[in-house]
Amino acid sequence: MATATEETIIRFEGVYKTFGAAPVLAGVHFSIRRGETFALVGPSGTGKSVTLKHMVRLLTPDAGNVYVGDVVVNHTSGRALERVRNRFGYLFQGGALLAWMSVAENIALPLLENTQLTRGEIDRRVAEVLDMVGMPTDGNKRPSEISGGMKKRAGLARAIVTQPDIVLYDEPTSGLDPVTSRTIDRLIDRLREETQITSVVVTHDLHSALAIAHRIAVLHDGNIIEVSTPQAFVESRNEQVVRFLESQYITKRGVWEEA
Repeated sequence: MATATEETIIRFEGVYKTFGAAPVLAGVHFSIRRGETFALVGPSGTGKSVTLKHMVRLLTPDAGNVYVGDVVVNHTSGRALERVRNRFGYLFQGGALLAWMSVAENIALPLLENTQLTRGEIDRRVAEVLDMVGMPTDGNKRPSEISGGMKKRAGLARAIVTQPDIVLYDEPTSGLDPVTSRTIDRLIDRLREETQITSVVVTHDLHSALAIAHRIAVLHDGNIIEVSTPQAFVESRNEQVVRFLESQYITKRGVWEEA
């Protein structure tokens, strides 16, 4: 696995978020380095996806700040916010493909909406990313004609078609069988190595996080309770981390030791 730089590209400083009477984030602090794969893990309902949405201001914190580079995202709007958002690609949990469009048409949407590329340039870029995700001959198919794993790959192709600096993955292996999940893991890791993008992966799948992440952060009761490398993570003595590891039958040996 390639080494990330020490430059911080995303930073949360004391971020709070409450929905109604339910606190979700309670003073969250962490930073993400340029070029790394950063996994945010924890049980369902702990605020992982909420954290992700703050990075592109789909949600705004009640208190605290979210930085992308030197920009305070939660104080940004208009064209400045659009410029920040253009730095991101987003792989949604279900792929979020439009059923009435072909796979290629779905992938082309961000280019049609956000660039001045010609039709020929768009077609070439779509063909390039389809090849990158292992779907070179599937562009004319409808989402209903492809498997769940292929929908995730098509969603990933759409996320990277604009050549973003950062890709956000919301539960990329959710709903997939173990073999397909590991295929998605390898694809995420290969794309990061080939493009040097920063990858932020929200997941409850510890096998995935351990396989692809440079660092793993654990969200519990509204706070980050640990940030560590995969090897340090499986050796943690934090009670909540140990319980989470045991729930997925994780031992201190695994593919993360090969990194």
